[in-house]
Amino acid sequence: RTYSGTETEGQLLNSFVQYFGDSLGRKIKRMPLIEETVLPGDSLLTLPVVIIGNGPSGICLSYLLSGYRPYLSPEAIHPNPILHTKLEEARHLSIVDQDLEYLSEGLEGRSSNPVAVLFDTLLHPDADFGYDYPPVLHWKLEQHNYIPHIVLGKGPPGGAWHSMEGSMLTISFGDWMELPGLSFKEWAASKRRNIKSDRVMPEEIACYYKHYVKVMGLQKNFRDNVYITSVSRLYREKDDEGRSQQNEDISTQHLEMEDGQKSLIKRNWEVRGYQRATDGSHVPFCLFAENVALATGTFDSPGRLQVEGEDFPFVLHSMSDFGAAISKGKLRGKADPVLIVGAGLTAADAVLCAYNNNIPIVHVFRRRVTDTSLIFKQLPKKLYPEYHKVYHMMCTQSHTMDSNQHSAYTSFPEHNVLSFKPEMKCVLQSASGLKKILKFSVALVLIGSHPNLFFLKDQGHSIGHHSNQPITCKGNPIEIDPYTYECTKEANLFALGPLVGDNFVRFLKGGALGIARCLAIRQKKKHELIESGDGGGDGVP
Repeated sequence: RTYSGTETEGQLLNSFVQYFGDSLGRKIKRMPLIEETVLPGDSLLTLPVVIIGNGPSGICLSYLLSGYRPYLSPEAIHPNPILHTKLEEARHLSIVDQDLEYLSEGLEGRSSNPVAVLFDTLLHPDADFGYDYPPVLHWKLEQHNYIPHIVLGKGPPGGAWHSMEGSMLTISFGDWMELPGLSFKEWAASKRRNIKSDRVMPEEIACYYKHYVKVMGLQKNFRDNVYITSVSRLYREKDDEGRSQQNEDISTQHLEMEDGQKSLIKRNWEVRGYQRATDGSHVPFCLFAENVALATGTFDSPGRLQVEGEDFPFVLHSMSDFGAAISKGKLRGKADPVLIVGAGLTAADAVLCAYNNNIPIVHVFRRRVTDTSLIFKQLPKKLYPEYHKVYHMMCTQSHTMDSNQHSAYTSFPEHNVLSFKPEMKCVLQSASGLKKILKFSVALVLIGSHPNLFFLKDQGHSIGHHSNQPITCKGNPIEIDPYTYECTKEANLFALGPLVGDNFVRFLKGGALGIARCLAIRQKKKHELIESGDGGGDGVP
């Protein structure tokens, strides 16, 4: 059906239509809404790329898709002589136009994704050896390389960085948090921000990312306050000649129906969701995309113990909730300690927060204090003194020692939480099977977080390394081609950042490089087909 008023479609949809219609030189009258019945002959807006998530992963991908290209700087000499020789061989080409597999061969780094290691060493040469070498790249904006795309995020550009606890320092140096083309230190100096150390607070990083989108001219591609409800494939019959096949990837996939008679071809993606308006109302929309890039990060769903009583209101799962409880004075004067579960950096942040507010702490974690996989083992003492203070307490103030001596903090290594009781008690079990009951004022479970991919079929369980299991950053990341970042189990679906195991901003930028190169190659092939007269396409070229 046709709507008579533009108010029904909402500002989000009208802005999509106006921007892409103007920039592509074609008139697109309207966008399909969820309530509409879309007829086969309707002219629908199909975007080459929809990026879900507007954190650093989505921002960096938008930067490259907008036509920014990295070249080897004329005066640059990379400290790795083999890599430098390879770079010199194609100095006239941007890195996006070079063979990434060839360039990344033989490189080693702190990411399991080779392109991530490559891009990191180009932007931060020998950073892991303590050097502060400048990037060997310089950037050029090449408008002809622009690929139309849209970046959808729940909040302002920067993603989860806007909701992180503001009083804690980042684990990475400020320079390692920066995105291509804009030095974090220079930005901080221009804003007259007093950066006292190499590590900075999350609010500084969030502000930097938001400014980055503006100064790089990327705002036209970003839409805030957008919530995705479903991302699904469209199919059509193989013998349907009424619509052109130009929109398909060169390697079109065929699917057999249950009766084995008709062959279906995977078509574009359908992205549904809504934008939250200023008055709180929801404006639904439906987009079609040739490619979808998942850049949602892993902060959506806090990890849970899955034990009895975990849903009690006094069992918290985020630092922000804990900070709110402290600021409201809910823990002031409490005789019982706060119970903190977890041995990662967020749990350490909670220990520091409670310790600095004179709140007694019981710290429970499953591992031994000598476990080499503990994050504290990987952090230099001089750079991270506060975390090593926590680790020192974990080692020296165990419950097996004199409890009266360390009433402010007591650790319970190699213990699991069995249950929480309504009278604000917790049942612990040691590695030997011994059970203990502890009373507490509030419990804080900080055992990591997981992405929430509820908008994908089966919540994305089918696209991980281990099928039919939830996607997690460490245990079960999305399985991708290591050089294109395309999902190996779903064509035209890409993923980058924590979803593929790259937790640090340093390395997620490699995902943007791999995807940008892959899409640039495909766009070039598509244009060649169109120019040769072999295809038309119902999508945006």
